[in-house]
This record gives sequence, C-alpha cells and structure tokens, in this order.
Amino acid sequence: MTSTPAPAQPAGEAAVEPGNGRTAGTPAPRPAEPAAASASATGIATDAADAADRAGRRLHEPVNDWFDEHARDLPWRRPEAGAWGVMVSEFMLQQTPVNRVLPIYEQWLARWPRPADLAAEPSGEAVRAWGRLGYPRRALRLHAAASAIKERHGGDVPREHAQLLALPGVGEYTAAAVASFAYGQRHAVLDTNVRRVFARAVTGRQYPPNATTAAERKLARALLPEDEATAAKWAAATMELGALVCTARSPECVRCPVAAQCAWRLAGCPEHEGPPRRVQTYAGTDRQVRGKLLAVLREAVAPVPQARLDAVWHEPVQRARALDGLVADGLVEPLPDGLYRLPLT
Repeated sequence: MTSTPAPAQPAGEAAVEPGNGRTAGTPAPRPAEPAAASASATGIATDAADAADRAGRRLHEPVNDWFDEHARDLPWRRPEAGAWGVMVSEFMLQQTPVNRVLPIYEQWLARWPRPADLAAEPSGEAVRAWGRLGYPRRALRLHAAASAIKERHGGDVPREHAQLLALPGVGEYTAAAVASFAYGQRHAVLDTNVRRVFARAVTGRQYPPNATTAAERKLARALLPEDEATAAKWAAATMELGALVCTARSPECVRCPVAAQCAWRLAGCPEHEGPPRRVQTYAGTDRQVRGKLLAVLREAVAPVPQARLDAVWHEPVQRARALDGLVADGLVEPLPDGLYRLPLT
C-alpha cells in the first residue's frame, strides 16, 4: 500500500428574503461588493472543475493502458482473492511495503480464508499471525471487522460503501478501496501514491500535503472517469503508477505514460515549498521497544513472566511505558503474578 491541493468552493447564491420594504416596481438596489465576489469565486471554481475534468480525460486512457501492460501480478488482484482477500491486503499494506506483506498475506489467507474463520479465533491469534508487519493494532481492527462481518453480514464482506465504512477499523480509504478493487465500483481511492501522482501530474507540485485535505478529495472525485469499470481500473492504475514510476524519491519520468502532460514536469520540476515532509524513525523509539516486547509474546506458548520482557530493552522507564501502551491498546493482557500474554478475547 503503501499512500496531493485544491480548487475553490463555489459560493452559494444569497436568498432574497421577503418583506424587505420595497413596493412593486421599486428599482432594486445595486448589488453589493460581496455579490460580485461571490460571482467571481463561482467562476473560479467552475474553471477549476473544468480544468480537472479536462485533465482527467487526458490522463485516463494512457494511465489505464499502462496499467494493463505493467501491473504487478499480486495475489489480492486475482479473482480468487475475493473481497475478503482485498480487505486483508488493504489492512496489511497501510504503511507497509508489498514485499513484507506478501508472505504474511499468504499465511493469513491459508489459515483464515473467510472472515468467519478469523472471527472464531481469539484476537491474540491475529496479533501473533501479524508477525513483524508493524502497527499491530491493525491486526486487532481486522479481527474486529471480521467479527462484525460475521455478525451483521452473514460472513460476506458487504458491497455497499456505507456498510463497509460502518465496520470497525474501516475508514474512508479502506471502504473506497474494497468497494473499488473487490466490487468494481466508482470511488475516489486516495493513498499516498495516488496523492503524489495527482500532485505532480495535475497541480504541478512535487509532493502532496502531509495530511490528506478536502481539496485533494475534491480533485480526486473530479478526476474519476464516469464509467464504473473504467473508474475502478483508474483507482488501481494511479496507485500502481505512484508505487512503481512516480515514486517519492526517484521518479522515473522517462517511463511515465503521462510525462508529456505532467504539470510538475512542464513547470521544470520545482522543489517542494511546503512544510517539511515527515520522516519516520524507528531505532530507539517506543515503537521499536513495543515490537521487541510483542516478539517475545508472539513466540511464547504460555504466559510470559515480567523478567523475560525486562530482558529485551535496557532502559526501564521506556520499557515500562511501551508495555503499558501495549496493554492500553489491547495488544497485551496482564495476568496475576506478573505474567503477560496475547489477548484471548
């Protein structure tokens, strides 16, 4: 899965209120300045929408054709993966590279081929099987989603976007991705890769904002092809283009199917001028300590004494903080006599 700026909003028309003291035939007062500003803003927004529509029409065919030729053969893209396979992949690919996800994904689907199979096991088994993918709360959320699918939808991943969005642990991105990739529906699917492609190709910026903005969502909707099947392919194709060609550090413009139309390239590839991009660190952080503690618990077949956990990290305050955080997040269950295990509920 592993990951973007905005046209102005059109201003609404001011309502004419009754009882304004004017008799029939009395000339209306001249429009005030705000009305003129409103008309101007409406015109700007219309122009921006038209520009996005034109850009979309120019981009759809070359990007989708490129995808047909260069898309990776990934297991969650195969028909046999089904909606559950797509959902599992989307949880795993968040902030995690494909090469790390592939072996865990295969093991997961072999063990739990349907949501009900996962829901039947304790949540701690999901954490154990998550391995070293990182961000293990995703495992708990996927287990909770599987349980809800079993209880509310008879064990089948729902088709409707609203029903997907109502599942625990499923946000706007995941709901749109599953609806699009599993069911071929027309939704704007915005991950980091797609946002970067749109930032460069359409708005002429090297990188999208640090967090997804309403303007980016509006642009993504404006760029969606009208045809549902074409839109579903476009969602996957723009994601793949960002992952393989329009990468963050070393974009390969010579391989890009829309290089000749790319606004950023046509502007001379200007450097990023926004806030500094976030760079994630790992060594020495609480995340690293949490990972070491969880590794001990994943490998254990019985509850683990405190002393074994103490041995994984030299700094007691940070170690205690990391362990407390794991307990608070529901990833570790404390037992009497200073023992710990993965959760059984």
